[in-house]
This record gives sequence, structure tokens and C-alpha cells, in this order.
Amino acid sequence: MTKPTIRGTIQEVVGNVGEQQMIVLGPSLGTTSSLWDGVVPALAEHYRVLRFDLPGHGLSPAATEPFSIADIADAVITLVDSVGGGPFFYAGISLGGAVGLELALRHPDRMLGLAVICSGAKIGAAEGWVERAGQIRTSGTASVVASSADRWFAPGFLERDPAAGSAALSALIDVDDESYALCCEALSAFDVTDEVTGIRAKTLCVSGEFDLPTPTAQLQELADSIPGARHVTISGVAHLPALERPDTVAALLLRAVEVAND
Repeated sequence: MTKPTIRGTIQEVVGNVGEQQMIVLGPSLGTTSSLWDGVVPALAEHYRVLRFDLPGHGLSPAATEPFSIADIADAVITLVDSVGGGPFFYAGISLGGAVGLELALRHPDRMLGLAVICSGAKIGAAEGWVERAGQIRTSGTASVVASSADRWFAPGFLERDPAAGSAALSALIDVDDESYALCCEALSAFDVTDEVTGIRAKTLCVSGEFDLPTPTAQLQELADSIPGARHVTISGVAHLPALERPDTVAALLLRAVEVAND
């Protein structure tokens, strides 16, 4: 396994504040840091906000060697250190949430708090991820656009906000095929079910009412496993609440950072 190279963008604090804490935002598989566009403005009123892209997604270079979710977590630390380092609050969706769990396990001294959104200690079945990796290598990311739309969005979202939905699906087509496949294989091996009981960061687990890949019961189970963790369900969303209900997600994260700072 090798630590991939990831890149991101930093939004400095807009408001007039003293101490500038950092929030790091991790995207889901097949999306880019633009997933957080609707959330960042509210966060940046109070905090520095660092968004990163997964290998072969958005700004991050393509990967050619296998890596694990833990390797991505280590790459996040490298990226954070490149923009000033120090402890930070982390929020991630799906694969990004898995990265957050690895950060809390591997780098607990760096974690001010954690939000795990539409994710889990294990996501899906290993064989399903291996099959999808094979499909991507054969037919490319364009072959999963329709199935991704079904997983990502709540009923009616594409009709209510076709611009946001089409932009996310277009970004999926631009993802490097091999990097996407390697992410799938990393997810196939990811399982920290037995380890999450050791997480000490103040944790918020967030589920989407209509999310099928990581249903509400899974996020509740995760919250029950992490000491002191809380669980919230966002109504009317599926797997990408930051895109579907950015104001709600921003409010939840601002409150989660306050709790973590108490």
C-alpha cells in the first residue's frame, strides 16, 4: 500500500474572529470538493475550511498503486500540515466519513471533533466493491452515472434542483477510472467495526432519511458504538445531504464544533 497524494482548497475565515480553528471536509466516492459548496460559506464565517479531493478526483492527481482508507487519512494529515497543521474538526460523507474514522483512530491528538455523515465502520459488502472496481476498469465511470443518481439523491431532488444534480454527475464522469477503482478496493477492505469503540473524539453521526447505501440504522449503530456519540437524521435527503440540504448540514456542523469545543 502507498499513501496517495491529495490536494485541496482552503477558505480563510471571513468573519472577524481571533483564534482560527480549522474544519476539514472530506467528499464521497465519485464526487469532488464542490460537494461542499453550499456548506462552506456558513462555516467560513467562523473557521478556516479545508476541502480535499480523493485520488483522481477534482484537483488530486490520479493514483496508480493500491492504497487503504488509512492511507488516505495519513494523506489528509500531510495536507493539513502543508497549510499550517495543528488540530482540526473533521466532517466527511460516505468514503470521506470512513476517512474520518481512521483519522480519529490513527491521529487522535489531531482531532478536535468528528462528524461522520452517511457512512459507517464498514460500508457495503466487500464483493460489491470489488465488482464495481472491475466494472469501472472495463466501462469507465460513465457506466455508473445512472446507479449513482439513484443512490445519491432523494426522490424528486433531480427535478427540484437539476443544475446541482447534473453538475455532480458530470464531475463523476471526469473522475480517473483507475483511481475510482482503487477507491472501491480500499472500501472493500475497510472495516473498523471492532476499533470504533476506542474513538475518543466528540462524534456526531448523521444519516439521511432516504439513504440506502448507509441507512439510518447503520449510523445509529455507529453512534451507539462510539462513546458519547450523538446521532441525527436529516429528513428528505439520501446519500449526499451536503448537496441536498446544505443549510441543514452547515447548522449541524457549526453546532458539532461548538460541542467539541465545550
